[in-house]
Amino acid sequence: MTKYREILRLTSQGISRRNIAAGLECSRNTVRSVITRAEEEGITWPLPEQMSDMVLEQTLFGKPSTSQKYKNLDLEYIHQELARSGVTLTLLWKEYFDNCRMENLRPLMYSAFCYQYQQFAAKFKATLHVEHKPGERMEVDWAGDTASLKDNITGKPIPVYVFVAVLPCSGYAYAEGFLNRNLENWITAHVHTYQFFGGATRLLIPDNLKTGIKKADWYSPLINKTYNEMAEHYGTAVIPTGVRKPKHKASVERAVGMLSTWIIAALRNRQFFSLWELNEAMRQKLTDFNSKPFQKKPGNRESAFAEELPFLIPLPPKPFELSTWKIATVQLNYHIACDKMNYSVPYEYIKYKVDVRLTTNIVEIFYKGNRIASHKRLYGHSGQYNTNIEHMPEKHRQYTQWNAERFIRWANDIGPFTEQAVKSIIASRKVEEQSYKTCIALLKLADTYSTNRLEGACEKALRYHSYPSFRSIKTILKTGSDKRTREMNNEPLKKQENGAKQFAFTRGKNYYGGNNNGE
Repeated sequence: MTKYREILRLTSQGISRRNIAAGLECSRNTVRSVITRAEEEGITWPLPEQMSDMVLEQTLFGKPSTSQKYKNLDLEYIHQELARSGVTLTLLWKEYFDNCRMENLRPLMYSAFCYQYQQFAAKFKATLHVEHKPGERMEVDWAGDTASLKDNITGKPIPVYVFVAVLPCSGYAYAEGFLNRNLENWITAHVHTYQFFGGATRLLIPDNLKTGIKKADWYSPLINKTYNEMAEHYGTAVIPTGVRKPKHKASVERAVGMLSTWIIAALRNRQFFSLWELNEAMRQKLTDFNSKPFQKKPGNRESAFAEELPFLIPLPPKPFELSTWKIATVQLNYHIACDKMNYSVPYEYIKYKVDVRLTTNIVEIFYKGNRIASHKRLYGHSGQYNTNIEHMPEKHRQYTQWNAERFIRWANDIGPFTEQAVKSIIASRKVEEQSYKTCIALLKLADTYSTNRLEGACEKALRYHSYPSFRSIKTILKTGSDKRTREMNNEPLKKQENGAKQFAFTRGKNYYGGNNNGE
């Protein structure tokens, strides 16, 4: 998917279309089309918060442009393509013609196409001395020579790789040693460099190393996702050099040679047993290097950097946190497995592929660029689950909320005797979870017989047994004995003439054969 938002952001920073196309996975024609359509629609950076990537794409290319203009030629691109085997002006004009039709622009005829290129080629050999703009570029690379530590047990040397960064405008440099050249150390070196400089540049020029560039290509390089994320954090753009083109980053190549003499060679006779100790010694040598006077002009790198510093991009409040990206599939249990741990996502994304960003403390899950879940990262034994209840279907959510407190509160809403019956059922089981289904069945009786009858049945059952069973309470409701007990309790008491209370089975003296004479 074309990164329209990133194209507009880099354009607002004044970065050329060639550099934007080199830093992103798109052609210069695409960059030009996006910028043109944005100008026609009146879209400027920064974009409104409510404008998502889909809305931006629909706004830019939802309706074709009605203006018919001639499409300008990228003469530098044509000249470079002609150097490739089998490429001719006829083939390039055919591709140019097809692009014009796709972009609704009028193409130049073949004769005009060839004439403009011939005029350009006649002047191509002219050279120009380019002055570096302050705060525009930072060039980075690993030094070819290595420093060394000494193993304090075996005494064997341990190689230390030296990272070098330089600002071409002032020549101000930074160097730091690492035990290997993996992605983690590569990103850490950049973070420390920005902190050392106190700002960031608009362009970042690395070599085509595997840790930073996944696929080296002058026209469409594929940049490592973590490396590109770090560049976005600091507001810079990654523009890798051409393959085997050291002149594209001549400043850092020259700085690497000088720092190899000023730091690596100068420390060759000293022994270091820790990386921290070596880096402290390197920092002292680096200070001497930056404060060394220029040979052909006044001042030094430190004084020149003081003039360049105001042009650097201010650093964000927090330094970049190293992250790694992975791809995972949402399983039927609406969880993804990552580093042998399981993290939940909304159940609507079951069977979808998602992008996972892992940092030291956080795990973020994205679908098509939108974050759909975030969890605290799990550590320890494998197979742990981090589940957000809101990600569950409604039935699963209710199941997870089953516990003794919930059943007791539910029973308390019906009445005190029902609450006592539920407590007794829970207490009668060795394991609390064994009573959950029984409690649900008991409380669901209120839906069939009403809450008043369930309360009466529990009251009657508790008279006979301190731990009544579900079956006994259900039998009371089914036979209706709770109704008869309630009717007897509510029947008005009548008094006989002699003041005695009249009950159903109370027998008088006449029943036993007595008479008035006492016979």
